[in-house]
Amino acid sequence: MTIESEGREEDPKDPRLLSRRGLFYGAAAGSLLVGAAAGFGGGFAARSAAEPVDVVDLDTSYPFYGTGEQAGIRTPQQRYSVYMTFDIAAGAGATDLQVLFARWSGAIAQMMAGKPIGAVQPDGEYAVANDTGEAYELGPAGLTVTLGLGPDVFGRRFGLAPQKPVHLAPLPALPSDNLDPALTGGDLSLQACAEDPQVAYHAIHDLARMAKGTAAVRWTVLGFGRASAGKGQSTPRNLQGFKDGTRNLKEDADYEQFVRVTDDAAWTRGGAYQVVRKIQMRIENWDADRVSDQQHVIGRTKQAGAPLTGVAEFDAPDFAAQDASGNPVIDPTAHIALAAHENNGGLKILRRGYNYTDGLNHYGQLDAGLLFLSYQNDPAAFVALQTKLGSSDLLNEYISHIGSALFFVPPAPPPGRYLAYQLFE
Repeated sequence: MTIESEGREEDPKDPRLLSRRGLFYGAAAGSLLVGAAAGFGGGFAARSAAEPVDVVDLDTSYPFYGTGEQAGIRTPQQRYSVYMTFDIAAGAGATDLQVLFARWSGAIAQMMAGKPIGAVQPDGEYAVANDTGEAYELGPAGLTVTLGLGPDVFGRRFGLAPQKPVHLAPLPALPSDNLDPALTGGDLSLQACAEDPQVAYHAIHDLARMAKGTAAVRWTVLGFGRASAGKGQSTPRNLQGFKDGTRNLKEDADYEQFVRVTDDAAWTRGGAYQVVRKIQMRIENWDADRVSDQQHVIGRTKQAGAPLTGVAEFDAPDFAAQDASGNPVIDPTAHIALAAHENNGGLKILRRGYNYTDGLNHYGQLDAGLLFLSYQNDPAAFVALQTKLGSSDLLNEYISHIGSALFFVPPAPPPGRYLAYQLFE
């Protein structure tokens, strides 16, 4: 892609264009923020100069090979996601699975580099399938694609039972579950994330097409407006209007302790377990509640995102603080109190969720909520937290867990290999 300026053609890789592009997006976002602030009657302040600024560069690309963990886990979180699960076809065998992973890996590497698949590239690389074309002339847009393997992949059917990750088993029934079988489970998962929704869609479209005959789509969710923050990113808001991900796991030391698998067979090391939950929000009920009640439920202020015991978003909550009447300032059953690592023996998980909407439900109400994804080195961490939240969280009045699955995410392959190649050698 080239940009015309003052009668000359400019190189899109010129670093000067990044700032120009950043200014374009910044100006657009700024206009929206000013309009929104006016609409709120001044109730929400403009962005603080100290708050991180997210810059969109549609030429950004991430490597697929040799990165340790797969891209899309610690990668700076993009704005759009397409999440899809698959069932392996009844007649497929281990060789079919091996071929699918190899073909998927080649295609993912091409697409993450911003290249179409299906033709010999100028650098001599051979692509693995015909490209559907909807991302032609679009940049890589920070695309990442992350593969997960469900428990049944390691059943007797494929002869992979001896290599099953030690903690991989279906999640137990959890409090507040209201699961729809059509949104539950799966043998394989793919999550494509990108700064351009068409780039993310294109990736999943092509990969699902390549799977025909070996695996069929089970359920899918289209996500937008990332619902958790990564390191160096400003904290986004969920569809309830609150900042989401303020205390998300962000530091390398925490990643090594709580996310990266190190206690299992060699082939799993560097991988992680992916929990996915589709959480429907009762948005009309939430909207009808007073902001003071909403803040009581969450344990934070809606505007600044500060804990009710603090002033700024990143102030540490004081769960022992009491008001003048001797009552806790932060209710012990508020969402942040139940989820806080201080109240769970130091336990942390890496959250990487997205907002979603499916239009209207059959009651004519908004069908929307949170595509919750978390990564951890033992799913028991999520189970412990969700058991506590599902039993007592004040937020349960306004949400329902309608979808659920667990997958093991193998490490990224080295150059010349493919995802999960160790299973077949």
